[in-house]
Amino acid sequence: MADSSTNETQKIGLKEQRVDTWLWAARFFKTRSIASTAIEGGKIEINGQSCKKSGKVVRIGDELSIERGETRWVVTVSGLSKQRGSATVAQSLYSESPDNLAERLNTAEQNRQNRLMNPSRLKPDQHTRILLRALRGKPS
Repeated sequence: MADSSTNETQKIGLKEQRVDTWLWAARFFKTRSIASTAIEGGKIEINGQSCKKSGKVVRIGDELSIERGETRWVVTVSGLSKQRGSATVAQSLYSESPDNLAERLNTAEQNRQNRLMNPSRLKPDQHTRILLRALRGKPS
């Protein structure tokens, strides 16, 4: 496991980095392969331009728009690293504006409230399963 001083020298020494490697190192995606799939699917924008190739480079100061599921991040690259470090190291690789952070948290809270108000009934809970078994005449 690399210590933080090794990671700091790697962040300082790089001038540019492949976008898939950066997304992986910044912990937006679990693997580079998943990051590449998202890039090719048009889920990533660099400085407002659609990015369709994993080999495209990012530099410090670039603005990335990252869409993953219903969540959308708009971040500014503040560091580069070839290694995937801890979560605290990963968070030091980017900065998110307070407006975008507030919007993302607000959307997450709305989604959470929506799920609480409208629970999906894909699988019956235990009490309902017991009642269904009794209705069908099966022992519980």
